[in-house]
Amino acid sequence: MDIKNGLLYSTVIGVALSGFSIAALAGTQDIMFANNQAGIHVSSQDVDYGETYQGVLLDTENGKVPGFGLSASVMKNLWLGNDYLQVQYDHADGKTDYVGSYSGGTYGSLVAQSGAKLNDFSMRYGKGYVVSNSLMITPYGELGYHKWDRNVGDGIPGGYMEQYIHKYYGVGLMGQYSPVSKLVLTANAMIGHTFGTYFSADLPPPDAFSADLGTSVIYKAGIAADFAITRAVHVNMSADYTRWD
Repeated sequence: MDIKNGLLYSTVIGVALSGFSIAALAGTQDIMFANNQAGIHVSSQDVDYGETYQGVLLDTENGKVPGFGLSASVMKNLWLGNDYLQVQYDHADGKTDYVGSYSGGTYGSLVAQSGAKLNDFSMRYGKGYVVSNSLMITPYGELGYHKWDRNVGDGIPGGYMEQYIHKYYGVGLMGQYSPVSKLVLTANAMIGHTFGTYFSADLPPPDAFSADLGTSVIYKAGIAADFAITRAVHVNMSADYTRWD
């Protein structure tokens, strides 16, 4: 079975506190403030999921799932100079639109909604390089964890629970540009690999089973904007795309 799963964190809006004491070059001060903050955000995850077997589409899950998250980052001269550390947790809970069939049926013959709970955790470490007074680039490494609790056909006869888990590692590049005072624009891209994958289906015996899902390449890309209302209070918006098989 081929499983293709793409997640678009379509809307992320947050408020952050930047209260760290930093020493920065005058031209990059806004970028440094943006990289030294802790905050909370609300989000919407756009799930785009499909299963195929021997090239035949079996079922899909699509929909926007609301959620929230916590994040913290710091950029300081710790080991290499302009060391960047960032951790983030996201949780989403809602419904997706299921299209599939009963066993032996034809795709599209069964339409329902599924419950979806998604939990994501990531951690980055990198080093920032000042390119100009308003531009910084930061290569980084990233480790992460993803869990999806899928209530297939929630509330219909034959509905059941599935669980998908994987971890991943990757390398990426973050570019930050401050076109005007108090505003920082960010773009980042990462490529990596999944590992520690796990799948389970909570079906009545003897049909319940679990399996290793195998590994795949994982891609992430995102854009963000940070505006400093004051030195200590920032507002953030971002959009991120993640895909793996």
